[in-house]
Amino acid sequence: MEQPGRKDRLNAWIATERAARARLGASGTLELAQVAALSPQEFFDRIGSGQLPCPPYGELVDFVPIEWSEGRFLFQGTPDRRHYNPLGSVHGGYAASLLDSCMGCAIHTRLQAGQGYTTTDLRISYLRALTDKVGPVRAEGRVVHLGRSTAVAEGRLYDVDDRLYAVGSTTCLVLHMAG
Repeated sequence: MEQPGRKDRLNAWIATERAARARLGASGTLELAQVAALSPQEFFDRIGSGQLPCPPYGELVDFVPIEWSEGRFLFQGTPDRRHYNPLGSVHGGYAASLLDSCMGCAIHTRLQAGQGYTTTDLRISYLRALTDKVGPVRAEGRVVHLGRSTAVAEGRLYDVDDRLYAVGSTTCLVLHMAG
């Protein structure tokens, strides 16, 4: 039996994803100096509005940025048969990609213009299998610690019913990008 309000939440998630996709520009990359010159808020706002290219990896895996604020980032995607492993479920790399992206981007939102990051450690715990029947999922990352040289974030991957599919944590090295 369907939970009360589930259909409304599902429709809202689908509408939010469609609106986000409609705002995004073509995929592409920027030069390091271009990224270094922008504050994280400017960087993500310009990607989200289509003024800057959307990273090609999101197109490959088929997920989009939904919302971001200082210390938090949310992506959404809908796993399908393209993401399957030979055992008949979504490959664990799909969940890992979404979690790595949301946690890394959450850290990026807390950096200063001219700073970057790279993942040094990624830990994922899978709680249940993803299939093409799950529908849209969201990967939400939150910063736990931001220091001068390292940052730590946590993430969770969940569906419209708030069922967890995977959780993760990351440690990132904070870098000073050449501008």
